[in-house]
Amino acid sequence: MYSFLNDYSEGAHPRILEMLNKYNYEQNTGYGTDIHCENAKGYIRKLLNREDVDIHFIPGGTQANTIAISSFLRPHQGVISADTGHIHTHETGAIEAAGHKIIAMPNIDGKLTPDEIIKAIEAHTDEHTIQPKMVYISNSTELGSIYKKSELIDIHKVCKENDLILFLDGARLGSALTSDTNDVDIKDLAELCDAFYIGGTKNGALLGEALVIVNDNLKKDFRYFIKQRGAMMAKGFIMGIQFEALFMDDLYFELARHANKMAKKLADIIKNNGYSFLVEPCSNQLFPILPNDILKEMEKEFKFIINGKVDDQHTSIRLVTSWATKEESIKAFKNFFDNFDINKISK
Repeated sequence: MYSFLNDYSEGAHPRILEMLNKYNYEQNTGYGTDIHCENAKGYIRKLLNREDVDIHFIPGGTQANTIAISSFLRPHQGVISADTGHIHTHETGAIEAAGHKIIAMPNIDGKLTPDEIIKAIEAHTDEHTIQPKMVYISNSTELGSIYKKSELIDIHKVCKENDLILFLDGARLGSALTSDTNDVDIKDLAELCDAFYIGGTKNGALLGEALVIVNDNLKKDFRYFIKQRGAMMAKGFIMGIQFEALFMDDLYFELARHANKMAKKLADIIKNNGYSFLVEPCSNQLFPILPNDILKEMEKEFKFIINGKVDDQHTSIRLVTSWATKEESIKAFKNFFDNFDINKISK
């Protein structure tokens, strides 16, 4: 059985494990105050060309989103998100449980647009409604699409004009930045966003996200919020070592490029067999639309997620590749289509 369920089914890249083993018996201070966290922050600051940003290592994406949003907003304020956004669809109401309403707006291929942000603002104008104060976007999105630089600039402009915080979920940032269609540099994020995070969990680390706070007004007391939300690991150096390994050279981007390369091969197989996609593939998440008859047979050999019914005969599924996806998985996928009797179904 070959799995395309997600990009966090495997443990960690060997170079990360080697580094963890190297420092296994080293004694470190706790709670992210160790030398490895500092080294990792230094590498990230150098990559961003910004020495003035604060960086915090958070165990997981939902924690990063919840802590950032709940600490950046006052009690009466809410966050604007695409209706497909991770905080709206896959976090069990964590943001609402923290006391902040999500203002979910229609998306285009998973992306939030300036027009929808303005509509959300115009629908919340006085003290009888939640006050929009933040815009949440993710790159890549929940549908595998990525934001072009011009789109980020336009969203940034709307946020500045309306005194909104722009927060970017980068759980799959590596895949977005190494996409063949990407024109955004990681340095751009430090110029266009008030805060964002660099995902490790879904790009070769055992766990961890590096939250980067750019806006000085959001930095104060943030470690208090991390601790209060239960995300300050005593062994914070475990995350520090991993991000040190990811960013001391090109490993972070190397792993993301591999995931994208494997995804492109899957996409080509699907296209060559005449099938289309819910969203044009450009990252390590694919959403092909396939006949139900094919899916019944695919389930015998591959693990994947059902995304949704398209019509009575077709369903959209999600296929995800990772840093650890092997060529043999791609070959098995190709063999499946090569050997499937397509005359039995209608494309």
